[in-house]
Amino acid sequence: MAVKIRLSRGGAKKRPYYRIVVADARAPRDGSFIEKVGTYDPMLPKEAENRVTFKEERIKYWLGVGAQPTERVARFLGKAGLADAFKPTEQPQKSAPKAKAQERLREKAEKAAAAAEAAAEAEAASE
Repeated sequence: MAVKIRLSRGGAKKRPYYRIVVADARAPRDGSFIEKVGTYDPMLPKEAENRVTFKEERIKYWLGVGAQPTERVARFLGKAGLADAFKPTEQPQKSAPKAKAQERLREKAEKAAAAAEAAAEAEAASE
């Protein structure tokens, strides 16, 4: 059974509140879960102490037995020092700029470098 550590939404309309839960990967987002291991309140300011809370022992246990955190939970765990820092995935090749756009970017960079070089030479000549 694939187990995930993920967010389960609660709270009222326009007032989200999330539980950090351990759940079967096949279960729906707000469906059944195995254990509640923390909370996340996005309505609090980012520097608030209780914006994200964890049961550290249980998080370590579930990570130890192979539970996979989702991207958002992985960020929280990385900031708290409970897991490795989250590394975002690579950008796919399909969304990279096409040949003409890359050429325009290259030309723009060359012009900027030439302008900076000319300004440096003018400044050196005036001294």
